[in-house]
Amino acid sequence: MEQYSVPKKEDEPDMERLIRQYGDSLLRMCCLYLHDLQLAEDAVQDTYIKVYRKWDTFKGKSSEKTWITSIAINVCKSRLRSSWYNMMLFRGEQEKEPFYEDKIKDDTILNEIAGLKPKYREVILLFYYQELKIKEIAAALRITESSATVRLSRAREQLRASLKGWYFDE
Repeated sequence: MEQYSVPKKEDEPDMERLIRQYGDSLLRMCCLYLHDLQLAEDAVQDTYIKVYRKWDTFKGKSSEKTWITSIAINVCKSRLRSSWYNMMLFRGEQEKEPFYEDKIKDDTILNEIAGLKPKYREVILLFYYQELKIKEIAAALRITESSATVRLSRAREQLRASLKGWYFDE
């Protein structure tokens, strides 16, 4: 079993390093998860607040990146379950253009990923955008490695079917 270094209980986390090292990838993941740049920025900020407060609970059973990513996922899930988010979605406030619209000419893949069920979207985001291994995805989502593998396979199949004719010549 792979062991990671565990911070000493009395040590303060090096937040500058953590933000510099993981900030951009967490923001991208949260944007794809929440479909809104401002909500994603808030989610990343909340993630780092939780990391700071819970630093002494990090046991080193997973990598630092996996631990922080799992916190970010839980923050995003909480946002999606919140009554405020659902009220804003119901009112159509979230129907504005995606923040990446001006940067990406063909957002077909992003739209298809966004349309996946959350359990499939999570594994795609973690595998391709966060570049986590199956073992790390399983740890971040608190599922078995075989479940993570099955979810990734099913998500790929759904994407392959929905993108047929666009990117796949089947």
